[in-house]
Formats: sequence, C-alpha cells, structure tokens
Amino acid sequence: MYRVWNFVTNYSLFLIGGAIIALIWANLNPDSYHYFVDYAIVDDFFIGYLHEDENGNLIRTLTLHYLVNDVLMALFFAIAAKEVWEAVILKNGSLRGKKAATPLFATAGGMFGPIAVYLGLAAVMGSETYSAVANGWAIPTATDIAFSYLVGRMVFGAGHPAVRFLLLLAIADDAAGLLILAIFYPSAELAPEWLLLSLGASVGAFILFNWLPRRLDRGDQLRTRSTFVRKTFSFWPYAVAGCLSWYGFQESGLHPALGLLPIVPAIPHADRAFGFFADAERHLHDLLNQMEHALKYPVEIILGLFGLLNAGVEFSSMGPATWLVLAGLIIGKPIGILLFGWVAAKPLGLGIPEGMRIIDLVVIGFVAAIGFTVSLFVASVAFDAGPVQDAAKMGALFSFFAAVLSFIAGKVLMVEKQEN
Repeated sequence: MYRVWNFVTNYSLFLIGGAIIALIWANLNPDSYHYFVDYAIVDDFFIGYLHEDENGNLIRTLTLHYLVNDVLMALFFAIAAKEVWEAVILKNGSLRGKKAATPLFATAGGMFGPIAVYLGLAAVMGSETYSAVANGWAIPTATDIAFSYLVGRMVFGAGHPAVRFLLLLAIADDAAGLLILAIFYPSAELAPEWLLLSLGASVGAFILFNWLPRRLDRGDQLRTRSTFVRKTFSFWPYAVAGCLSWYGFQESGLHPALGLLPIVPAIPHADRAFGFFADAERHLHDLLNQMEHALKYPVEIILGLFGLLNAGVEFSSMGPATWLVLAGLIIGKPIGILLFGWVAAKPLGLGIPEGMRIIDLVVIGFVAAIGFTVSLFVASVAFDAGPVQDAAKMGALFSFFAAVLSFIAGKVLMVEKQEN
C-alpha cells in the first residue's frame, strides 16, 4: 500500500492542489483567472496555437495554456506510454498472453459503455443538446490509473486478484485513450507528411544510439561501444529526437501532447517488466527508467500547473455536459465492464482470475469510473473554451464521487478484502 500511496502523492497531490486553487480562483474572480490562463507569452512564434492575426495571416501564439497542455504535458503522456510499452512488449509484461484477454475485453466494454450512455442520453435530450455535446463522447471513456488503483486496493485489499485485473484494465484504457486523442481529436487541419519527421527522429535515434552500438558489441562481453555511447551522449539524442517528433506532431495537426510517444520505443530499456508501480524499478539502470525517474519532480509540477489551468470552472457552468459525462462514467463504465467481461469469461471461455467473482466486475467498473486527469484533458480538446467545455470539465471533476460508489458497491456485493 505504501508504494501506491507514494505514487499518488508524487504525481497527484500537486494535481489536486492545482485543481482546488483553480476552482476557488475561478469562482471568486473569473476574469483574472481566465486572463492568467490565456496569457500570451510570445506572439508570432514557431510553436503555439494557430490563429489569424488582424491582417488575416496565420500565426502561432504561445500562451501559458498551450505551454502546459500541449508542450509540457507531453512529458506526462510519455511516462504513461512508457508503462504501456513495457506492459505490451517486454517479457512478463502485464498485457501479454492469455492472462490479459478478459481484462482487454472488459476495457472495450469500459469504453463502449460510456460512449453509448453519453450519446444515448444526449440524443434523448434533443437534437440541439446532442449537436452541442456530441464531440465530447470520449471524455467518459478515461480512467485515472493512479487514483483508481489506490481506491481499488482500498476496496478489495492489496492481495485480491481483482486489483491486478483493474490494473490491466486501466493500463489498456490508457493506451486506447492515447489512440483516441491521436485519431479523433486533431489540433488542426491534418498534414500527415509532417509525421515523417517524427518517424525519422525515432528511427534515427534508435539505429544510431541504440541498435548500432549493440550490434557492433556482438561478442564483446565488456560492451565497449554501447558503454561509450551511453556515457558520452546519455539521454541527449533522445531529447533532441523528442523535440523534433513533438514539432512534427504540432505541424501534422495531431495533438502535440502526444508528440513524444514515437520516441519511447527507441530508448534503451530493461529486458523485462516488473509491473506498474513495481518497487523493483527503482533499481533498474536502463536509460528509459533513468529518464522516467529524472522526470519525476518536473512532472509533479507540470500536473499541478495542468490542474491550475484546466480545472477553473464556475459552479454556475454546470449543464447537460456535466451530467452526461458523469452518467457515462458511473453508469456506462460498470455496465460495459460487467457485460464485456462476462462475455469474455463465460461464453468465450477465457475465464477470470482465480478467487475473483463475476459480480466483482461491477465494483471494478465503479472504481474505473474515476476519470479526472485524462477526462479533464480530453474535455479541453473536445470543446472550444466556453460553457460546454466548462460543464464537461465539471463532470470530470465530479467523477471523484465514483470512489464513494465503489466503497458502497463493495459493501453491498460483499467483497471480501484480501491483504498480502
């Protein structure tokens, strides 16, 4: 439990603090808050949001909001991608083999369920409401890994197989969320040729500073060339490649916060995964883990700024999008996870972990309904700044109440806690 709480305090308390300050500030003095959020750092710059100037020319302006959401949050998504990459590709990765089949099915249910509830209820509210909120369909598909894992361990106990099931589901949900952001929420008109810059940066860094030194070291137990490259260049080739890849994403029209994702697989990494939150990773000295550890404190500050710049919504802004996001999360998640998980476990015969009941999927669904971080991020890109975006963000913030529902569901369904 200490390891999980340590992770949450490291990466989430700053986020919560920033969100609380933003809520108070936006409700006491909304004008000064929005002036702060939209403060223009540099006009007519090579990075920033694209818009027309007074002469009709397209220029980019670097605002504080763009700096945090589109530039600095790329480091947060890179860390998330690192965990997904290890879970999929490395020996003993948690998303490899048959053991991940049922959680992956449940993940699909945990995404389709919220989408169906969100769009279905929006359609019932009328065509005008549907048109206004439809683009936010992906907001309730998100699961906040850190908070859901913490709540899951508190509900089920650290040794319950449902906790590992929840973890696999949350990691897969994270991977799917990254794909949704890339495909369905471009930041501008698509210019896919710019992705060649991202691809070239990743492939070039991998070949020159990862694959080639190891290739030349075949038969050399001292790994002379690999050691020389690591000590001489360290992380700098990948940092430069990351900047190029990020710029390629910005110019391509894909959301630039995902711009570091192509570089993660190119970085030298350990040959096995110890699992998300694994304490053993502190002792790994591969470059990928070293870079993650080095980013720990910067990402804490970045998440605090993200909360400060995105959670500032006035309570009067609650509207249809608020309740649709909440309904998608607290109704769609449990139903979707239960339905798809049952189909995988029973009719398809894939089974569930020993010691876990089918009804536990309902509790897992409520735990996974804690959206928060990624839900806030998707809300900020799904809607233009204004009442609908603010209402959707309020729904993402209210998703914390899913934790309360998780404890209630655990009691009603008689979950037996299993500690280590």
